[in-house]
Amino acid sequence: MPGMVVFGRRWGIASDDLVFPGSFELFIRILWWIGTMVLFIYHKGHFECNGRAVLHSYLVGLLVVLALIILSLCAIVYISAQGTITNPGPRRSMPALVYLRAILYVPELVWACLGAVWVSDDGRGCDPATVGAVISAVVASWIILLFTAVGVVFVFDPLGNPRPQPPAMEPLGVRDMQSSEGTQFLSTARSLAVKVWESRLRLLCCCLPQDESSRAAFSSISQLFSSFFSDTDLVPSDIAAGLALLHQEQDKMERSRDPDVVVPHSPSSPVGEDLEDELEKATHWMQFAAAAYGWPLYIYSNLFTGPCKLSGDCCMSRVAEDEIVGGDHLGCHFSSILQTTGLQYRDFIHVSFHNQIYEIPFFVALDHKREAILVAVRGTLSLKDVLTDLSAECENLPVEGVLGACYAHKGISQAAGYVYKRLVNDGILNQAFSIAPEYKLVITGHSLGAGAASVLAILLRNSFPTLQCYAFSPPGGLLSKALADYSKDFVVSVVLGKDLVPRLSIPNMEDLKRKLLKIVSNCNKPKYRILLQGCWYELFGGDPDDCPTEMDNRREQELSQPLLGEESLIVRHSSSYQSLGSDESPAHTPAHLPLFLPGRILHITEDGPTRRSCFSQVRYRADWSNEMAFRSILISPRMLTDHMPDIVLRALGTLTKDKPFSLCPSSLSDSQHNAI
Repeated sequence: MPGMVVFGRRWGIASDDLVFPGSFELFIRILWWIGTMVLFIYHKGHFECNGRAVLHSYLVGLLVVLALIILSLCAIVYISAQGTITNPGPRRSMPALVYLRAILYVPELVWACLGAVWVSDDGRGCDPATVGAVISAVVASWIILLFTAVGVVFVFDPLGNPRPQPPAMEPLGVRDMQSSEGTQFLSTARSLAVKVWESRLRLLCCCLPQDESSRAAFSSISQLFSSFFSDTDLVPSDIAAGLALLHQEQDKMERSRDPDVVVPHSPSSPVGEDLEDELEKATHWMQFAAAAYGWPLYIYSNLFTGPCKLSGDCCMSRVAEDEIVGGDHLGCHFSSILQTTGLQYRDFIHVSFHNQIYEIPFFVALDHKREAILVAVRGTLSLKDVLTDLSAECENLPVEGVLGACYAHKGISQAAGYVYKRLVNDGILNQAFSIAPEYKLVITGHSLGAGAASVLAILLRNSFPTLQCYAFSPPGGLLSKALADYSKDFVVSVVLGKDLVPRLSIPNMEDLKRKLLKIVSNCNKPKYRILLQGCWYELFGGDPDDCPTEMDNRREQELSQPLLGEESLIVRHSSSYQSLGSDESPAHTPAHLPLFLPGRILHITEDGPTRRSCFSQVRYRADWSNEMAFRSILISPRMLTDHMPDIVLRALGTLTKDKPFSLCPSSLSDSQHNAI
């Protein structure tokens, strides 16, 4: 549903978003009115104290104001619950009710001031319970007014200023963008949207230095965000409702899928014993990828013993370590790496915790157990890393000997270039190989670190033909098809379950947006019911909701055209927008170049039912997959927890040790996973 238009501007809230906040305020107001009425009846309207006339008038006026507010809230809640997301007709009276409710804030403010004056001037000598009740009423009024002001700021849309309408759409929603008026309108809208997003980023990242890298990152990210959101008119609750419906729809499809269907192996993927060997190696290298996060992950994974183990090592003078460790002033990061990896101080060649936009921490060490020189790159752990992640446009990455288009994720490519320069130009790798010339080179990382490790491996491949890279939960929008195929000889990507990050790319996000528009437009249920049932499903499970749609009685051939509801959610047709009735792969979207996961892909999934009780045994299975299996975003409570490095490490440990973990699905992110 497009944002509600009141007070001459569009807001970031729809007319069907007031059911829950209105119901909550209605509950508070009814209790408040009952308490005031009990106080008034108890004293029978007569108060033996100074200023009793003022107190009597205050209570009577408060009862009247509260009654009017309760009636207006009842109307707002009832009207807001009518219709559907794309059918606002039954809610056409909502702006008038919002105006009425706003007017009632004036007498409430006056009565709050009157109550405050009475308490300060005439409250002495009155019954303490009466004075306390009046003080509570005054405080409650000011709290509600404060929360209302905060809510107004929260739903304020900087792009909601009245503006001239674009040229009328043609029959199927195709505008004539050749007209100078339409072109000027869209150009102005895009420019304004970019400035708004850039201002938001600057406010969010106000603690970061405003250098050239920051300004470049803000500019590219704001252009990406403004382009992605410019062709739809959805409010946040519409997106939440769409995600709830899409999750249940995906679960229905998953349950109906034939369990005997097996995903074909990648042509270059080994099977049998080689799979077990790769799992054992992946488990070993994942320890180093997790160690790169330093003390935050170590403490998180060892809540009870971690602080004690690190307390003796942190904040101590380490003069010798200054030669190899940079950016770790207290020594806690390096101490946690020593604890996690089991290596000795002498095994480390270089450790850097320097962190800026496009510059990420890493360490180089000698792993004598595997006879390898290891480069471990840290994943996302700071706001600067987030900006590196969000710099998602493509950047050319020419590689000698690779045929086809070579490009990669800009932010990750630049981060890998930074590590490459440090390793090669600063002579770090030369120093390592001078110590252990017979060792092989292994590069690893998790999340952002996995993406940077994969690109770094591509850059170093010609110089070190035997190198291997293990990328854990790498970003999906990373490499062009040519580079992804090239990396299959030396890169292994490990993905756990329904992890969101390996499925994240601009084409996949466009595909998700298209699916959300389609499923929201087709659903005939009001938004509040969708959200309530969605929350119940996420918390307690059950059968997916069979949502009735406007498509139930439509002929099959009509489904290839967008519905009117879908058209109403589109501000303009961008080049990335396809027919909402089409289920074509987002890889065919012409506006954004497709990017893929690196190397061969090892997909780890839970072996058994999706829902299970607490303390039940969880077993995992691992299969070789291919990049096309990750061309769609899966909605699940685990889409974020499956990305956590400690969860990935435990899943790998379960597979290699053949021991299930006992856990509760509602606390997947906890560290209370005990092996049985």
